[in-house]
Amino acid sequence: MDTLALSRLQFAVTAMFHFLFVPLTLGLGWLTAWFESRYAFGGDEKYLPIARFWGKLFLINFALGVTTGITMEFQFGMNWAEYAKYVGDIFGAPLAIEALAAFFLESTFIGVWVFGWDRISKKAHAGAMWVVAFATNMSALWILLANGWMQRPVGYILRNGRAEMVDFLALLTNPYGWLEFFHTVFAGWVIAGFFVMGVSAWHLLRRNQEEAFKKSFGAGAVFALASSLLLAWVGDLSGVNAAKNQPAKLAAMEAHWVTQKSAPMTLLALPRLNGEGNYFEALKVPYGLSLLAFHSPSAEVTGLNDIAPQDRPPVLPVFLSFRAMVALGGLFILLSAAGAWLWRKDRLAEFPLYLKLMVFAIPLPYIAIQLGWLVTELGRQPWAVYGLMRTAEGVSRTLTLRQVWSSLGGFVLFYSALGVVDVWLLAKYARKGMEA
Repeated sequence: MDTLALSRLQFAVTAMFHFLFVPLTLGLGWLTAWFESRYAFGGDEKYLPIARFWGKLFLINFALGVTTGITMEFQFGMNWAEYAKYVGDIFGAPLAIEALAAFFLESTFIGVWVFGWDRISKKAHAGAMWVVAFATNMSALWILLANGWMQRPVGYILRNGRAEMVDFLALLTNPYGWLEFFHTVFAGWVIAGFFVMGVSAWHLLRRNQEEAFKKSFGAGAVFALASSLLLAWVGDLSGVNAAKNQPAKLAAMEAHWVTQKSAPMTLLALPRLNGEGNYFEALKVPYGLSLLAFHSPSAEVTGLNDIAPQDRPPVLPVFLSFRAMVALGGLFILLSAAGAWLWRKDRLAEFPLYLKLMVFAIPLPYIAIQLGWLVTELGRQPWAVYGLMRTAEGVSRTLTLRQVWSSLGGFVLFYSALGVVDVWLLAKYARKGMEA
């Protein structure tokens, strides 16, 4: 492996590991704020231990997310110096706003929430968690607007061999970035909903604090169901967006090779390992791909055969990741709908097999969101900035194999240790249950 491949691998490892923590934070903050508001504004004392319990798990996850996020930014200077020079004028603005506004806001009010028990009014304390929940999601917005610019560059000019911003409003209103934001945030909310359902199901199976964990399960199920449906809707819009702005990505997602109007959707296919055509195709839905890509049965869908091989993304991993992600998304709707119905009918105890299934389902949304980012980032290849800068052009010129192997090994060891600590802490306090 050369420095380019190793640098890509290192960024993938650090980004995917960091993204094990961020999505849960995006959703669990809202749920914790809701639970505490039922106590603070609704006067229901039963919700106080519920809010404390989920808030503690939120804090553990938040701390690990911050730790793993800091190291990612150093790679722009160490491994991707050419990329940093090329896009620094544009990329730096949203990253700076994320740090100075959203991150400082959430960090400050997390401190208020942690140290404010019995020091400020209960309504102000609950309000602090609402601010934290809002700020964590706004933090994601600025990061994803930056990524959205990489996917669809807007508001720039090329000068002196680099991209320079001339229209900040164009970056701020870039539809690609906003679709990525909602897609990511709703996926994070699904993760939080399934996490709450899974932990609650574990306690319900053991008949621990049943009334409190039924309340938690119900909130998690309704939250996960609503988020799963929103996610499916935004996912559809994202497919249309990819077809319009990144036709090679859409073609790879569907292993679509021949440009044609009224293109059918192939339900069963397997791309060849050499990146040229499919081994087989079966069960075609007439007009399906044209409807999916452009919401029009007669629309023309570009095939990979009309895209130069050097401009195509790796078809097989993009195709498989997309199919698996969509299948899991459908499963999430079914599982959360079943959970919401059983909770509404107060019949959760009658279905222990379902409760066991929900415990084991906790990792599934994490897998789905990682697959989604594989589709997003691998599907953009070979471009670091779509249509402007190839990934191979962004790697640091003075980087050596030994340096990358050393940093990659260090990251793997460090992150593995953090992962063990995180799982141990979450499991420890999740099993402990709620304090009276």
